[in-house]
Amino acid sequence: MKSFRFFFFLLFLFCITFGYSQVRNEYQISFDNAVHHEAEINAKFTNLASGTISLRMSRTSPGRYALHEFAKNVYNVKITDSKGKDVTVTRPNPYQWDVSGHDGTINLSYTLFADRADGTYSQINETHAHLNMPATFMYIPTLKDRPIEVTYLVREDLNWKVATQLIPLGGNKFLAPNLQYFMDSPAGISNHTVKEFKVPAAGTEYTIKLALLHPGTEEEADQYFEQIKKIVEQTKAIYGDYPNFDYGEYTFIASYMPTVSGDGMEHRNSTILTSTRSLADGGMEKNIGTVAHEFFHAWNVERIRPISLEPFDFENVNMSGELWFAEGFTSYYTNLILCRAGIITPDQYIDSLSKTYNYVWNSPALQYFNPIEMSYQAPFVDAATSVDPTNRENTFVSYYSYGSMLGLALDLSLRDKDDLNLDDYLKLVWTKYGKTEIPYTIENLFFTLREYAGESFADDFFEKYIFDSQIPDFKKLLGSVAIYPKTNSKKAYLGVDVTFDTNDNAVVSKYVKKGTPAYTAGIAKGDVIVAIDNKSFSDLGTFNDVISKYKPGKKATVIYRRLGEEKKALIRFGVDPEVVITQFSKPSKKALLKRENWLKAK
Repeated sequence: MKSFRFFFFLLFLFCITFGYSQVRNEYQISFDNAVHHEAEINAKFTNLASGTISLRMSRTSPGRYALHEFAKNVYNVKITDSKGKDVTVTRPNPYQWDVSGHDGTINLSYTLFADRADGTYSQINETHAHLNMPATFMYIPTLKDRPIEVTYLVREDLNWKVATQLIPLGGNKFLAPNLQYFMDSPAGISNHTVKEFKVPAAGTEYTIKLALLHPGTEEEADQYFEQIKKIVEQTKAIYGDYPNFDYGEYTFIASYMPTVSGDGMEHRNSTILTSTRSLADGGMEKNIGTVAHEFFHAWNVERIRPISLEPFDFENVNMSGELWFAEGFTSYYTNLILCRAGIITPDQYIDSLSKTYNYVWNSPALQYFNPIEMSYQAPFVDAATSVDPTNRENTFVSYYSYGSMLGLALDLSLRDKDDLNLDDYLKLVWTKYGKTEIPYTIENLFFTLREYAGESFADDFFEKYIFDSQIPDFKKLLGSVAIYPKTNSKKAYLGVDVTFDTNDNAVVSKYVKKGTPAYTAGIAKGDVIVAIDNKSFSDLGTFNDVISKYKPGKKATVIYRRLGEEKKALIRFGVDPEVVITQFSKPSKKALLKRENWLKAK
């Protein structure tokens, strides 16, 4: 399969070079009214079959799993034939324009409003044009296999240039081999800094680029790029080699500006990175984790790709049960790579485990969904919006975090079994499904683990933790590397999140988690807790001080107000379930060696 793809890639380049390429769809985008967040887009589609042709705006975006109705920001639509004559246009739905009466050519123009820069949407202002293709360009679904040529009419008065994974044709003109690649190819257009270095790869070399828009100094950009180099090196060490970056380059397109929204999004040969934190204002430490996460996706997701995401559907969501692996295992490696690269210390890495551990394993949601089913929730949570409230505190754990903890459990389980490890399991998955680009299923992951670690081990892990939602024995697993989940058995626990309003009232701010003392007592979101055993409070500090006076198992009367009516509830304090991942004070040499092998640079 790979050899055929390589053949067609060479043929495609031959056609481009010698002018024999098939008919292209052509786009042109300009930004004269960037100050008001508008772009003007023109497109030309030729050699069309007779009959009705459907133009669409996408409802989805690669790397996201929810619907996003991008058509809402498109207006001033004009459609004519090759001679400029009006054609017949009907609207069967909000995101489609059906065109009839054309002469084999459709000329399209429209205005796009765009003012959100992240991994899904587009933003246009006089700082930059941050473009995600599905949020920007109309397309014709039946022409999905045609090459696409796009010309960016950059603002020369603002010294703009273009960063993208598309094939450069010169003069800010770029080419995509087909619709899928085009939609997966964001563009950062601005007066950005460019850094690059080359990495050797199987007899050739790739260029790794950083296109960085930020308000800081060149020295800060250099320092940040040095960290990126270390991440690139350590990620490659996990898999053993680099992906085949199609056109010899991989580009980090980073916009660290006050007008953007924090995000990161992987693409086949690039990633988009956005943050309001400048490198000088904490961004050097806070933003680098997203770099590690997204670059890992160049292997896991972009090439080790679940069959549920193939092909990516621009009209409906792709529901995937593999996100605990695709996103979750990537999340597990995010901080681990930073540790191996020396960007954070082993102590910092170990400390970072506590937050995710508590979020996942203290959630009542595990009684409802296993990791596969939790992955199915992505269309409702991955930047999706809804008006009606949901009970996420009780029914959902992010597949990012859930999968991260399962990655930790699998890695430590393998390391405790004949010195195997998750790195080498991923190498095998990469060899079977990444290099070959054969989309995988959950069963493929299962049988590959059987091949790597044995039937008994794989059967046990998948049966308990993937097909079911049991909790691994972390006391044993963490202990194998001289750390453990420390709890405070003497700390009382009520189980409510409160915020204090302007009148110093303790308002229950979230839906109460099932199984907590507060839930059992009938205390609910929106209630105002007035007193506990007649002890009142006026801020979070005094509220926690009152609870701290009790021991687990002790009873108390909670006075609270609901819709203006005062109520009482008898509660029995529980044990605070929060753990802190702590290092052994006197670790064995064997455990320390295992920890070193786990966290050290490769």
